[in-house]
Amino acid sequence: MSDSWHTLVSEADFPAEGKLATKIGGWHVLLAKTDEGLFALNDRCTHQAALLSPGRVRRGAVMCPLHGARFELASGKCIGGAYKDLRTFPVRIEDGMIAVSVPDAAPGMDELPVTL
Repeated sequence: MSDSWHTLVSEADFPAEGKLATKIGGWHVLLAKTDEGLFALNDRCTHQAALLSPGRVRRGAVMCPLHGARFELASGKCIGGAYKDLRTFPVRIEDGMIAVSVPDAAPGMDELPVTL
């Protein structure tokens, strides 16, 4: 399976609250910025498929707003519950622009959040 890079936003325009939710090629992506760097994750809790982007980003992790499961930003590892780890995506900055690499293939049903 191949991946492609997608430019999202300039570093200067990144939201002050430290996170950005977007959709790229069918993938729901949560981009989070902390003192440790930039991280991109599949914006879907592996517990009940809720969007993670409304949750808090704190201490290097994102918390699911539905049930409180926590996932490390750097690795996607579940650290607050016994759930599957999140898919992570590579991030790079070139000429002041933030880009994320996602698979060219559309996400499967087990990787899409439940949205209303």
